Amino acid sequence: MIMNDNFVIQLFEGKKVRIAWDAEKEKYYFSVTDIVQVLTDSVNPRDYIKKMLRRDPELKSKWGTICPPVEMLAPDGKRRKTQAADLEGIFRIIQAIPSKKAEPVKQWLAELGSMRVDQMIDPELTFQMAVEDYRRQGYSDRWINERMRSIEMRKELTDEWHRSGIHEPKDFAILTNVLTKAWSGMTTGEYKRHKGLTKENLRDNMTNVELALNTLAEVATTEIARQRQTQGMRESRQAAQAGGQIAKNTRDDLERQLGRTVISSERASDYIKPIESKDAEVRPLSEEEFANRFISTSCNLNGRKVMT
Repeated sequence: MIMNDNFVIQLFEGKKVRIAWDAEKEKYYFSVTDIVQVLTDSVNPRDYIKKMLRRDPELKSKWGTICPPVEMLAPDGKRRKTQAADLEGIFRIIQAIPSKKAEPVKQWLAELGSMRVDQMIDPELTFQMAVEDYRRQGYSDRWINERMRSIEMRKELTDEWHRSGIHEPKDFAILTNVLTKAWSGMTTGEYKRHKGLTKENLRDNMTNVELALNTLAEVATTEIARQRQTQGMRESRQAAQAGGQIAKNTRDDLERQLGRTVISSERASDYIKPIESKDAEVRPLSEEEFANRFISTSCNLNGRKVMT
């Protein structure tokens, strides 16, 4: 079973195809029903799949292996498991479907794969795409610079946790909570509730100052862990607490100077300014438009998994 938060919607001839990027396996997984619908124009792709499997017993015998359940966004916006296949599996399915669109779909899939390879060869392309998309959403250059720096610093921290023997996502979440609570007084979940967030990325909704403090906490934690050559959860928790405390001290000094808290309840939608266009109404980039452009940026850098 593959669970992945990196959901993407791509369009092929105006039809939506849901995609998930698995960072550990470095593979795209495509919604089988979406691909079948594109190939056949069927109003009920699930029924078509049943008929297809009756025609192709060999494919039916391998169906569970070819199409594992993958969590993707359903049409109602909720996360649900759906049958999905990697490129190799999708090509096998295409072979079982007589369709004039087979070759165009194959070319489209190959282009997506090539795009990901290009990003892995030249990680700067990923950063450039991220900068462009944040600008289109209305974030300031100053905020974008902080966000790009925070992504790279987060990568260094997760690399250090890997060295310390930390590999499970739940352990990354525990350590992140320790670090975040140390400097902000809140766990990441509490922090998101403070800002009124649900599924949105917390860092994408931090102000410049919040982002800088969070980055300081992560940089300090990384350096402390390296210096101490931490091993295991207990020592890693201690380093995260110490790194977060350094950022907390900085926060306290700044708040004394300002006479107010720097922990904000504002979300990005409260302070980013949409970019004006001569040909279109003023608005931030929609979630679907952003997804189409922002493939695997937030959780993959240089082909390596970053726990955000």
